[in-house]
Amino acid sequence: MLWYSIRLNEMEKQKAEKKPGCSEIIIPVRDTLYVINGKWKMPIIGSLMQGSKRFKELERSIPRITPRMLSKELRELEMNQLIVRKVYDTFPVTIEYEITEYGFSLKKVLEAMYEWGIEHRKRITGKK
Repeated sequence: MLWYSIRLNEMEKQKAEKKPGCSEIIIPVRDTLYVINGKWKMPIIGSLMQGSKRFKELERSIPRITPRMLSKELRELEMNQLIVRKVYDTFPVTIEYEITEYGFSLKKVLEAMYEWGIEHRKRITGKK
């Protein structure tokens, strides 16, 4: 699955690079969106920016996420090196998820998206 995702992304980049007038700005933005895309990735990242959490703690911190979806999103975030899964040799085994330094590099992106979202909602709803 990892190889397929990476290979597919490389093929898409090559197609985009061959198109006339393809801006060099679009490719990095598309790559960013590819990594953080989806309903749940940003809430997971935001929750982990507040500190490491076990699976159930994460599940409780994100309303309406299913265990299956949380598990899928955590795997993808780990694959993209935004989070790390730590297994502790205890009984029962303790597993915690923690944001990486690389994952923290998204903080400014999150803040900018938050600010833009507030302004956008005001503009669309007409409320100030």
